[in-house]
This record gives sequence, structure tokens and C-alpha cells, in this order.
Amino acid sequence: MNNHHKEHKQSKDDDDQVIRNVSVLSHVYIIDSFCLIQVNPRLFVPFCLHCPLHKLSTFVVCESQRTRIVEDVNAFKSRISSLSSGKRKRNEAEGARDWMVCEGFQIVLKLQAEALVELGVCPQFKVDVLWVFWKQYIQKTGQAYTRNPVSRARSSADDSEGESSTVFSDASCPSVKGASTASGFSSDGRSCMRSGSVDAVCYFRSKEIKYRMSMPRTLAFCYLALLWVREAITLSDLLRLVSKGHIPYVNVHEHFPEEMAFFGKDAPIFRVESFPTYRKVHKEAEELAALLQLPIFPPVTQDCLLHPTLITVRYLMEANLPDKVHALVCKVIQQTAMGKESFLTFDPAQKKPRLPLYDVQAAAIIVVTMKLLYRLNDKVEWRLSKKAERKGKKLDHDKKKTKKGGEMFSLRKWYMIVQPALERAREKEKQAKTMQQWKSKKPIIRYLPIKSVLQKRRRLAEQLQSSFRALSGSSPEQQVSSPSSFLFLWGTEDGADGPSLRHRCLDCVMMKRKKIWHLVNAKYWHTDLRKCSSSLCGEHFWDLEPTFPRMYMWLLGLFSFILGVKEEQLHRAVVQVERRLMNKPHPKCKTTNENGHCS
Repeated sequence: MNNHHKEHKQSKDDDDQVIRNVSVLSHVYIIDSFCLIQVNPRLFVPFCLHCPLHKLSTFVVCESQRTRIVEDVNAFKSRISSLSSGKRKRNEAEGARDWMVCEGFQIVLKLQAEALVELGVCPQFKVDVLWVFWKQYIQKTGQAYTRNPVSRARSSADDSEGESSTVFSDASCPSVKGASTASGFSSDGRSCMRSGSVDAVCYFRSKEIKYRMSMPRTLAFCYLALLWVREAITLSDLLRLVSKGHIPYVNVHEHFPEEMAFFGKDAPIFRVESFPTYRKVHKEAEELAALLQLPIFPPVTQDCLLHPTLITVRYLMEANLPDKVHALVCKVIQQTAMGKESFLTFDPAQKKPRLPLYDVQAAAIIVVTMKLLYRLNDKVEWRLSKKAERKGKKLDHDKKKTKKGGEMFSLRKWYMIVQPALERAREKEKQAKTMQQWKSKKPIIRYLPIKSVLQKRRRLAEQLQSSFRALSGSSPEQQVSSPSSFLFLWGTEDGADGPSLRHRCLDCVMMKRKKIWHLVNAKYWHTDLRKCSSSLCGEHFWDLEPTFPRMYMWLLGLFSFILGVKEEQLHRAVVQVERRLMNKPHPKCKTTNENGHCS
């Protein structure tokens, strides 16, 4: 009997020691390989927050130990939150558990990383790069790897304003009167408008908006990780894969585990009703790199597919332009010094870090090259096209080939081939946007009292839709196209957008003098190259747009559609290339045409 009493006393002393040790921390997160493991401070029982593989069900705590913890809470000045058996049983019966907003975004990043790896990205992208960036982010923002998490600090501040006897809850958020469960119901049976996550309310009260995680920022994480491993996926490619549904983004909360209750304030955080723009994600990536204080990225050398010498080959093929144009493109890259590692490598540690727009810069270089060849002033390009067509007909009549062994390239014929394909692609994209399903298959419950009503309405709507499809004979779901880096297909294959012009020659726009090839077009026009003091210099584009030649605007529209950017953004990149090409801070115009353009 005495031995049993001694053992019981020793056990109680050990439990008290555990409570003293654990009472220092409110929440401890152990994160490893995209598994967020929470250590409950009241029980010190680790369990994974979303991965069933790491649930440590072998750690069992008896009811007597739970009772002792609850009884000893007041002795430690409420430093440990109370744990009631009824609340735990109710959560288990409802099949829901407490989860954090950062955990939801971690699942989103995990799904996006897995999708990119399946598309061919190296496996190191997920574990060695993206995961490290995410770990640094949650540490910098105080969400994990810290003894004073942001959620705990907010909870302490809010609780101090209320009753002094209020005990901390697992939610680490301002609690309503009575202990609320993860399902959104209070202890007195009345429902309250909360959220499935325990800190969604705190998320919207955060004053540090620039540190707040969002769905567009998940794409910024992926883009920075892709740049670090020097993958050939540009930002425009990433956004296209997202819009096509190859990378999870829309209604991604449907992939959350069933035990993660999703309702209320969770919907505005994870639900999206539009795709982010190129500029938005690029800005998020720059801010994220500055926040994480990342070191200089791996250099973009000539063997990297992001180098303008290589990436311009891809866009020349996309636009169905001759391969001979690439030699002139390389000349422009050399003259502008846009192929140097110092210009292409991203260094967030700089005073004003600049994340290069690799795809936009490559398209701008091609536009400048086309202006050098054809001037693109609505006059010279058509005159050179007529000359090329006459020479081509003469060669066909004489049954001869050019000295370079190919047919003549005519800008007019190129326009007649590409323009219909561009219109079809725009119409197809417009239809895809119209058919985009933004609503979730699972109804999002914003107010728990009307949950049953919403579920009945959803079932009725699905029945009506299925009946309508059966009567109309339409396909039940939109077909998802296979992932591709190209929008157009040029050649003689079935389904091609038109014949390929990549093997055509440029003899009519090039002439040879003293064994040196020169451009037939001897003039070049450009807008004012002086830098604007305003940070929103792109707004001047629409003021000057009516004066621009139509062929130049059409070429901007072509590459803007290929990249998924706005025309003013591409025009700004063209001006930057021209400024580096002229290499003059305040260039003077020799002549000015009727539209006010420099020649």
C-alpha cells in the first residue's frame, strides 16, 4: 500500500513537472517535409495537422491526467489553457479538428509543388528550395519556429481586454462568451459566425498586410523556387498552367482533409474568383524575396534556358518568324548588354532589387529587331513586302532558289497567316474564361445555421444541371487540354494553325556591301526615351497609343497575348531596350514624322 502511494505521488510529481515545463509555450510547431506537427502544450502529445501518416495515435492520455491538468490550471495563473473532456469528445464526434491558416497555405503549396514536379520540374525544387523558402517565411512572420507566435500574442492582447478570468483556448484567437469549438458552436448551444480555422479572425485583423499570406503569394513562392533551380518555366508559363487548371489554384480548399472544417471566414482567404495578373505575381515575388532576405540567386548563364539568347528562339517559333531573325536578335542582345550575368541574375540584397522580366524582355528584343528590319511605320514594311513577293514570283518563274536556299519571307503574308490564328486563339481564350467554374463543388458554409438549407439547394441545382445536360446533350465537364509551352502550332500537321515560315530568307531586307550585310531600312523611329519621374510611367502609353503605327500596335498585341501581359507593359520593356540600344541619356531626334515619332 505504501509502495503504491509512493508511486502515485511520484507520478503526480512527474505530471506537475511536465506542466511546469510545458506551460512556457502556448503552441510549438515542428515542421518537416510539408508535415506540420503540432505539440499540444497541455498534453505534450505530438500529432500531424494534416498528414494521416504521421498521426501518433500511440500516445494516449488517461482521463485522470486530463482532470489533473484542468484542476492545476488556476495554480499556474492560467498559463495553460483548460482542456475539457466534453470539448475533445465533441470535436472527435464531429470529425473536425483545430487548424491554422498557415497550415492551409502549406497544403496549397504542397499541392502546387507536386503538380509542378509531375510536369517535369526537378524534385529538388520541392524539398530543397520551396520548402526552405516557406520555412523561412513562417519564421520571419512569427507563425512558427518562435517562442512567441503571432497568433498567441494577438490572443493574449485580446483576452486581456476581456474578463481577467478567461482561460486561453486552442484557437489562439479572441474568444466569444463561452468556449467555442472548431465547428463554430458555443457551449450554450448557440451558433456564432466564426471559421473552420482557429485564427481566421486574427488573420483579417492583422495590421501587417505585406506579411499576410494570400493565394497569389503561393504562386510567387513557386516562381522564386523555379528561378532558384533555373527551370525553363517563366512567369507567363506558370500563370498559363494555373489558368488551364494544371496547377491547383481555383477551389483548392476542396483538397483539404475532411477533418479540416472549412466555412465562415476561411472562404475569403482561400477562395479566388479571378486569376492574378502578371504584374501582381511579379510584385509579390519581389516583396517576398526582400522579406525573406534571400541571397543572390544562381547566375543566369548562356546555357540557362532563361537567357535571352535561348528564350528568344522559343518566341520566334511561337510567332512563326524566320530563324534568320535570331542572328539579328543576338546582335541586339550584344549591343544592349542584356545578356550579361550581372544584368540577368536576381540579387535581393541590392538597395533596389529588380527581378528581371525574362519573358517580357525577350519579346521586347524581338519587337526592336522587327523595327530595325521593317521600321514598322505602316509604310516601309508593306513596301518591302511587295518587293519580296515580286522577287519570289520571279524566282518561282525561273525555278530558282535564293542564294541561301530558301523562299522569301514576306511580312504581308506572315500577317495574313498569323492574324486569323491570333483571332481564333483570342476567341478560344474568351470562351474558356466564360466557361471557367469559380464555384466550388462543395458548398461553402458561411453561416452554420443555414448549412442544411444550402446543401438542399446545391443538391437541387446539381439535379437540374444533370437533367439539362441530358436534354441538351452537352458534355458534363469542360475538357482540360494537355500542358504545352506553345499556344500555336505551325506546320502541315493536322490541327495546325497555319504553314510554318521559319525557313524563309530575309534577302529583301538585307543587302551586301563590301562582303558585309547591311539592313535595307536605314532609319529607326522611337518614342521619347527620357525617363519619366513618375513611377507610373506606363500610364502614358494610352495617351500616345493613337499616334503609334498600327503594325507596331498589332505586333505588341501578338506578343502581349502570347505572354499574357498588357500591351503597355510590353511597350515599356521595348522602350527600355531602345534606351540601352541608343546608349544616350537624352537622345536627340534627327527628324520627326507627322505622328511625332523620332526617325
